[in-house]
Amino acid sequence: MNPIQERLSQITRRHFFKTGGLGLGTAALASLESGRLPLQAKTPEMNSIGGMPGLPHFAPKAKQAIYLFMAGSPSQIDTLDYKPKLNELFDKDLPEEVRKGQRLTTMTSGQSRFPLAPSKFKFQKYDNGGDGAWVSELLPHTAGIVKDISIVRSLWTEAINHDPAITYICTGNQLPGRASLGSWLSYGLGSMNENLPSFVVLTSTWSGRQQAQALYNRLWGSGFLASKYAGVSLRSKGDPVLFLSNPPGVPSKLRRRMLDTLAEMNQNEFDQIGDPEIQTRISQYEMAFRMQTSVPELTDISKETKATLDMYGPEVHKPGTFAYHCLLARRMAERGVRFSQIFHRGWDQHANIAGDLPKQCKDIDQPAAALVKDLKQRGMLDDTLVVWGGEFGRTVYCQGKLTRENYGRDHHPRCFSIWMAGGGIKKGVVHGTTDDFSYNITENPVHIHEMNATILKCLGIDHKKLTYKFQGLDQRLTGVEDHSPVQEILA
Repeated sequence: MNPIQERLSQITRRHFFKTGGLGLGTAALASLESGRLPLQAKTPEMNSIGGMPGLPHFAPKAKQAIYLFMAGSPSQIDTLDYKPKLNELFDKDLPEEVRKGQRLTTMTSGQSRFPLAPSKFKFQKYDNGGDGAWVSELLPHTAGIVKDISIVRSLWTEAINHDPAITYICTGNQLPGRASLGSWLSYGLGSMNENLPSFVVLTSTWSGRQQAQALYNRLWGSGFLASKYAGVSLRSKGDPVLFLSNPPGVPSKLRRRMLDTLAEMNQNEFDQIGDPEIQTRISQYEMAFRMQTSVPELTDISKETKATLDMYGPEVHKPGTFAYHCLLARRMAERGVRFSQIFHRGWDQHANIAGDLPKQCKDIDQPAAALVKDLKQRGMLDDTLVVWGGEFGRTVYCQGKLTRENYGRDHHPRCFSIWMAGGGIKKGVVHGTTDDFSYNITENPVHIHEMNATILKCLGIDHKKLTYKFQGLDQRLTGVEDHSPVQEILA
């Protein structure tokens, strides 16, 4: 046997059991001549294309989710975790019994003092239909939706630096190589629109500190799952997706013929080798062809009413802004995109909070609140989950020089605040309590795995049962620890 045939034989045996059940899928691929991906079995609850058998595990409250990710970590002390007693302790050292030997980053570990820095921003208590919610003056529009959201002030993580912390909350592990939340949802639940990706990522412009942590595509990657479950990143300039438009001189009919021929070649390769990634390649070519029509329609906001555009604020007219992306997220939810994630960078305020934090909050406050209100008035909030938050919190003590007018804050993983709204989430709830220094959690701690378990629960998934065999282990988004969804905020 020649070496090539021997290799093909080995690969075929290796993949025998893995590909033995792909016969029906292989036959269905013949329908690609029609230019459409074959529709797989649909569950009555989700009307889905694809997905794993038996999912959702129970009746979901939400069909899709939108994650507003504030990369760099917003200061909870200056936004959602009001600590009035700090005003009496300005420039006093953080008590050692509060710090409890916590490890520090190299940016503040060499400081001789850890001076307390109360927030310079005013807070007000708003009626949320319960005991009330304290919200900073930096977030007046968020304050206007407190009756529709649950604020969690007791989130925590083990990661203390940005890249591992963002990787951790997005993929369930601080080390690269794992599947992201959106990929798990695409894998488990499938798609609700064959003409758009089930997982879309948007990276917004920002107004605060322009130096920001890099965002790597592993945050929306598929890891050990098939690459077709990875997030598709939409660009703000040029084609929303690279190479979406046909080259000059290539009409749509010619592109269709090229894809049909390419599908035949890839199918022949799959018949010989049995690599499932070849199927992914075929389906992605087909998706790209359909997106040539669906994506331009998605990103065209010219038919939105003036009232809607005004609700999101003046920046909504500028592609790439957070406001524009929030409106696109609503439009994607309308069109059945399973999971959209908007990254807004620049929240890493080690200095100049007085100058940078208000700009950051202005970027996101009105659009995020408008997204919730827009979904609600369209009757979509009941089945769309919205999450807002970062990767960890900020320290109560000042990094560098402290003045009444300005200060900076270092990374703080022990407690931070987020909010959630929509399908499966109670309205008007404030969950969790921190100490007077917003340093340690005193009631109802919520680990980031528990937050992700809660997100999955809203979408009808038991996080312990959504697994994938890799490297001899049943991998899952929420790790192997005994975590549970946060029942107190679940509707």
